Amino acid sequence: MKAFYEKNIQQTQQELTALDKSINANSLMRLALIIIGAIALFQIFQMNNVWILLGAVFAIVLGFAYLVLRQSKLEKLRDEKKAYLRVNENELHVEATSQNMYEDGKDFDDPKHAYISDLDIFGEKSLFAVINRAATVDGVRTLASWFQAPAQKQEILDRQHAAAELAGKREWTQLLQTKLLFNLGQKTNIKTFLKRYLEDEALNFGSSFMRLYVKIVPFIFVVGILVSLFVTPIWNYLLLLAIVHLLWAMALGGRVSYFSSRIDKIGFTLISYADAVKMVEDEKFSAPLNQRLQAALKTDNQEHLSTGFKHLGGLVDKLDARNNILVGAFLNMLMLWDFKQVLAIVDWKKNYEGNVLKAFEIIASFEALVSLATLKSNHHTWVEPAILDNPQSDRIVAEAINHPLIPTHLAVANDYNAHDHQAALITGSNMAGKSTFLRTIGINAVLAYAGAVVCAKQFALPIYSLVSYMRIKDSLNESTSTFKAELDRMKFILEKLASDPHTFVLIDEMLRGTNSVDKYLGSKAIIRKILAIDGKGIVATHDLQLASLEEEYEEKLKNFHFDIQVRDGEMLFDYKLKDGKCTIFNASLLLKGIGVDVQDV
Repeated sequence: MKAFYEKNIQQTQQELTALDKSINANSLMRLALIIIGAIALFQIFQMNNVWILLGAVFAIVLGFAYLVLRQSKLEKLRDEKKAYLRVNENELHVEATSQNMYEDGKDFDDPKHAYISDLDIFGEKSLFAVINRAATVDGVRTLASWFQAPAQKQEILDRQHAAAELAGKREWTQLLQTKLLFNLGQKTNIKTFLKRYLEDEALNFGSSFMRLYVKIVPFIFVVGILVSLFVTPIWNYLLLLAIVHLLWAMALGGRVSYFSSRIDKIGFTLISYADAVKMVEDEKFSAPLNQRLQAALKTDNQEHLSTGFKHLGGLVDKLDARNNILVGAFLNMLMLWDFKQVLAIVDWKKNYEGNVLKAFEIIASFEALVSLATLKSNHHTWVEPAILDNPQSDRIVAEAINHPLIPTHLAVANDYNAHDHQAALITGSNMAGKSTFLRTIGINAVLAYAGAVVCAKQFALPIYSLVSYMRIKDSLNESTSTFKAELDRMKFILEKLASDPHTFVLIDEMLRGTNSVDKYLGSKAIIRKILAIDGKGIVATHDLQLASLEEEYEEKLKNFHFDIQVRDGEMLFDYKLKDGKCTIFNASLLLKGIGVDVQDV
């Protein structure tokens, strides 16, 4: 994939260079047309031939309009190429630094959630920060919701299939990202804004007479002009009618401005969304989820929603003509332009309000799926997890599982199979890997439940309700000590285990906020309580004495450990999970390294 991105970057940079040259050349052509046209008109004017003069003026205006239109298209293409370049450069940047231009989801971090904060799901250098490729507010929220709670099995399988299909359409997914990149960094939720606009009952306008009259106004003036030219002059009456139209438009200018102020800012946005919506409408999909989402991009009359987006965008652009006082006055005098566009928007609202909002939800779902697809294509060695059916009897099986946020060259893979126990007790040395292993299992489970690939050679698990106990902190704002915070968290976990038999706990070092005796006795009692209610999970601890519980709870509790090797006075960590309890600890060695000899105490 790195070669793929580098190729796209090189090709796009070359295209941008060519586009810059074309844009500059087009600008020079416009200037040349103005200069040459002025000279030509001066020469033609001296010929005293009105028809030739009119023809020359028409040709110059037409040529200039063509060059302006061409300039606009070239600049739009350049902006799109720049966005495409950013999309590809971002992938290389994420690989090299783990820094992503998309949102890191910090607003979704919640210390009181069952597992989010402990497993680094949201925020800086989090799972979401690496995976997210959603630019829209709705897309970010959709992807975040997938990480906040497990989906049902069928939904997980559908997402896996959909993401796998999109992973094979990298050019298409990148172009979709490009079309939506203009949303990056915007705080305004276009869907919410449009929803409020469509539901605003004050946005009713016009009577039956106004609707009829606005339609026939242009014909009245055409007939009046023809009568003046070929029958009898009625210019004064036409001028009076035009003034009446202008005064009428001015009288209702406040209501028209209300329409304009509510919608004119999203005209360009809707047209931009229309391009993305059309991409989804025109693509061929085989994955059921992708097909269902695509099929939903139609109105009740089976009309493509991209057409509705462009239609509204065009109406908004036309209404913007009123912002030019001279042009707006002229158009209102001859065609009651403001009324015509506002009535058209009211009609659009009536025809599309029941369908158009769902397009934003569908695009948001595709952005979330593109995020999962990008993860899959960027990590071709990661696998789709197997989702098992029975959380009561089925157990986690992991082969060569790694933490997805640890660089590949630093990561150490581990195997874990829970087929012969419902809870694992992991003992081990400081810094040996206990906490990382718990987070490895947890974060990969979150990926699995979202429908993503996981950082493992094999990973099979049922759908559990994950609950973690890791980063317990005191709170000055809530006047809560560390021990009180630990008690509150443990109470939450035990209540969750009692109410939901499918709960899986990840506990790292219980009761750190109290003395060693209470810590041991309390931890032992908690583990017994968990096993008594058939709780499942993994507990990491420094209390080696707790390992004796394995004898008391055969086939329920099993000991594992991480240890160290000491060679020539140096500690070597292999970070490998091993069966049985730990027999080697390193605190004394670490203290000796800073000048404190435990043996001297």
